[in-house]
Amino acid sequence: MGVSEQHSLSVIIATRNRCDSLGRLLQSLQETRNGSGISYEVLVVDNASTDETAKTLESVSRKWPLLHPSYEGRQGKNFALNTGIRKAKGEVLCFMDDDIVLDPGWLEEFVRDYQTSGYDALQPRVLPGKDPSGKSAATEYLYRYNIPVIDYGDSMRDVRGLTGVIMSFRRKVLEKVDGFDERLPASGYEGDTDLSRRIRGAGFSIGYTPHVVAYHELDPSRYGIGYARRSQYRKGLSRSLYSSDSIMLNVIPNLLVNLLRVLIYQAIRRADKVYKTEKRILKYWGYLVGKVQMALGKEPWV
Repeated sequence: MGVSEQHSLSVIIATRNRCDSLGRLLQSLQETRNGSGISYEVLVVDNASTDETAKTLESVSRKWPLLHPSYEGRQGKNFALNTGIRKAKGEVLCFMDDDIVLDPGWLEEFVRDYQTSGYDALQPRVLPGKDPSGKSAATEYLYRYNIPVIDYGDSMRDVRGLTGVIMSFRRKVLEKVDGFDERLPASGYEGDTDLSRRIRGAGFSIGYTPHVVAYHELDPSRYGIGYARRSQYRKGLSRSLYSSDSIMLNVIPNLLVNLLRVLIYQAIRRADKVYKTEKRILKYWGYLVGKVQMALGKEPWV
């Protein structure tokens, strides 16, 4: 980024029916440290919410001029994110889910890392936050909360992909690879993985920064293996829309291997390994089901 562009950043948030979580995120954004006077904007795209989201956005925007609400009536996270991209003015675009809160120093750290690192895209650190009652996660059972934890240590480094919870790119990246794939389902499953693949394919670099820290809300409705199975199955369905993994050489062998592993882990009573292996099984199964449905002329998500 040039001198005139280095302080230009757009936050893009797609939200649907989570006004309480969104309110906590917006409060954390209003508490951002900005001693350097960095120019930034916060774009929140209401994706056809039916709760109090519109009222929340109207109330906050009256008091906080950096917030720019908009509306996307087509239900689908990727529709909303692409709407945000079209409205954004920043040279760096930062995408955030609506159920995180941020360390107050996130903005200054982002700008510094883009200035000094040379990376085209940056993945921040993501740590467990608190549940709506303020309770922290039990670290020994962290996997049961079904939240992404991104922590590669205290130094910047190359990474292969980005996590949609919070991720960022220089504008030139999205101008080259386009935006998010709107064929993917309403919840946005695999949108980050697909975009990461296209970013790498276009020759851009992806880095991890430990300096920008987001805390992911713990949602009791997401706890446990039932949610994990459904989530991974849906990710597999989504992946079937854009990936060409070999069914005979990749998908079925991995499915069988993981079925064997889960039996072994059950026998030796490794509950954590059983949990994670079941997730892999359901993802491969979802991919296989999606490919079969498409071969029969059906859309996996219809």
